[in-house]
Amino acid sequence: MRTGYLVFEIRRALRDSKFLVFAVALPVGLFLLLTNVFGVATRHAAVPYVMGSLAAFGAFKAALDTGARTAVERGAGWQRQLRLTPLTGAGYLAAKASVAMLVALPPVAGVSLVAALVSGVELPVTGWLQAVLGIWAGTVPFALLGLLIGQVASAQGVQTYQGGILLLLSFVGGLFIPVSDFPGALASVAELLPSYWLAEIGHGAATGGGRLGQAVAVLALYTLALGGAVVARYRRDSARR
Repeated sequence: MRTGYLVFEIRRALRDSKFLVFAVALPVGLFLLLTNVFGVATRHAAVPYVMGSLAAFGAFKAALDTGARTAVERGAGWQRQLRLTPLTGAGYLAAKASVAMLVALPPVAGVSLVAALVSGVELPVTGWLQAVLGIWAGTVPFALLGLLIGQVASAQGVQTYQGGILLLLSFVGGLFIPVSDFPGALASVAELLPSYWLAEIGHGAATGGGRLGQAVAVLALYTLALGGAVVARYRRDSARR
């Protein structure tokens, strides 16, 4: 039953072509805008850095949006119906998180491909693996955060939750403005956010440095905390019905 439901969710996600196209087009468009219109392309060393930021942004936004859609399902009574089937709560949440991760991969690949073909970014094989697969793997806590939003927010209010959290993670996390340009206090706040550390994986791939081990540790802690919160909230909802 778990495998069948996962296949069903994957097919449903792939049928939503508009969402998938937008998930790739937005970060790719922002990358081209930042590296050409605003003159970053004239500073060639900065282009791979921007690639890391926008790949991270595209990945976590897609995962967050996909997970948060469960709010609509809750409002429509879909979760309540699934609880009457042999599908376990763990199977349901795992399928949703898996689909969120699946949707997160195309934005990372899209930004990286455009960076290589259009902007001439060159990285060693290990750098590309870290920039693409590393960022993608680091998106797990954002898929869980999306599920948590979907479990907490109503169908009518989910966009407010999504928008506020997206702005916080993107701008305060330093994905559009380097954290080195932040005032001291705000820079400290930025380093508390998972988006900062997801982008750090991409930045490290681009510069050959970075704090990969620390980024992995921070994102792993977020994964454990958010995973526990999602399970607890789902069980709470199940107990009330």
